[in-house]
Amino acid sequence: MAVADALRAEGASVSFVGTRDRAEAELVPAAGYEIDFLEVSGLSRSNPLRAARSLWQAARAVRVARDLLRERRADAVLGGGGYVAGPVGLAATRAGLPLVLTEADSHLGLTNRLLARRARRVCLAFPIEGLDNDRYLVTGRPVPESVVNADRAVARRRFDLGDDDRCLLVIGGSLGARSINEATFEAFSPTASGFRVIHVAGRRDHPDLQRRREAAGSPPHYTLSEYEPGLGELLAAVDLVVSRSGGSVFEIAAAGRASILVPYPHATADHQTTNARWMADAGAAVVIPDSELTAPGLLREATALLADDERRARMESAARSLARPDAAREIAGEVLSAASGARR
Repeated sequence: MAVADALRAEGASVSFVGTRDRAEAELVPAAGYEIDFLEVSGLSRSNPLRAARSLWQAARAVRVARDLLRERRADAVLGGGGYVAGPVGLAATRAGLPLVLTEADSHLGLTNRLLARRARRVCLAFPIEGLDNDRYLVTGRPVPESVVNADRAVARRRFDLGDDDRCLLVIGGSLGARSINEATFEAFSPTASGFRVIHVAGRRDHPDLQRRREAAGSPPHYTLSEYEPGLGELLAAVDLVVSRSGGSVFEIAAAGRASILVPYPHATADHQTTNARWMADAGAAVVIPDSELTAPGLLREATALLADDERRARMESAARSLARPDAAREIAGEVLSAASGARR
């Protein structure tokens, strides 16, 4: 959607293709964009019957996508690497439409590996070894303008943070990260630790954590919520972030925040560990492997960082050095260039 906003700012008409059971079904219309839906599902690597069903759906979706592109009078297609992007990207290239791909992780996912040789440009969030010819361009991962332009003073007032308050933000995605949620609750909810905690738990674990919080007397220093629609004000308000290390590392970097990263251990090709190490090698983050995450260890690390303003300032500067705030505009430029070339 960050790229869509950049395209719209240049006068382009933008619509999306997604599935009805994923987040885009709500987020895209809420952002003011139209969306068409395909009936597709991820490819199972363990269940042959489900894999066969997914392939049948994908083949059918190529024909549906071809008709959608014709109805939308598309000049170019941007693929984000998900399983919807496969049929749409294939339909686009069969129709002679230029295809631009984005890869948010430190390796090419299956869909992008299959489509890359057909694409005009593949925009990478990270440099990837061996992908250094003219087809590939390292742009960084797009982040919303709300992250780049958030006002810290306004954000801190929203969360009732005083000038001298130190605040820790814990996030784990819309569903949540169970190991992080459990360690966070055990570490920070029982007693005040000298700083505020904002814990965005995700929809899976929030009900249980909320009951436990109420049973503990709803400690005022510890704020628990299920979901926040945007990270802009959250990141602007706080002083330290605990998070998984998926694509959100670019939002953390764009906000210039020090972080403790706990990579999801089952991510494809272990890309979250690669992402986290990229941040840590630059001095922007501390990495705790999921298998080593404990409540006492998390409490100790967070307390030390929040008490050390100089170290945190160095980490913040390193994070900003990694940020690519113009990624959305750069990718939008590639799409517009591809569309313009096709018209000629």
